[in-house]
Amino acid sequence: MLDNIAEAKLLKQSLQQILTNENLLAERNAINTIATELGIDSLECASALLYLLQKGKSITPVEQKIDIAVLPPVVNQLNIKMVRYRLDVGSKHQLNLDTLKQVLIEESGVDKNNINNVNIQDLYTLVNLPDEMPLDIFQHLKTVEINQQKLDIRRVKARNNKKRGNNHYRRGRQANTKSGNKMSDNIISN
Repeated sequence: MLDNIAEAKLLKQSLQQILTNENLLAERNAINTIATELGIDSLECASALLYLLQKGKSITPVEQKIDIAVLPPVVNQLNIKMVRYRLDVGSKHQLNLDTLKQVLIEESGVDKNNINNVNIQDLYTLVNLPDEMPLDIFQHLKTVEINQQKLDIRRVKARNNKKRGNNHYRRGRQANTKSGNKMSDNIISN
């Protein structure tokens, strides 16, 4: 099927890169579902998909024979509880998003799709990472350096959602309501 050795090598390199860098849980689930419905094994299903790719064929709504409703939902990051962390490295330390992601992936093994909500400030960075990080990895990340600056990672405490102004507003409104009632009582009694 592959016309020459160069194509085969290129395909292998592309596949290796995808397998190394991407979370393929949703795709695996889709292949398993399709293979089960067609009564074939996953290898046959993958072969058919490669054939479609090689021939430049696409699945358009007219050609589509797969019922989208039966495909499993994408589960990956949506069910993972995320926690906010503060890192003692920022833009003044020549930190950029790509470098940060690369270091976190290499040093902690976290999936790149689970590094979210990155906010790089001058002297620090805020980032969401999956909860339940093993203690040894957490301790290791404290000592990791980017451009000779330790990450010194620490968990950010969750903020209390109560706003300070709400209590004052209620108190003020209650006081006005009481005084308003007294005034109306005085007007009625007169």
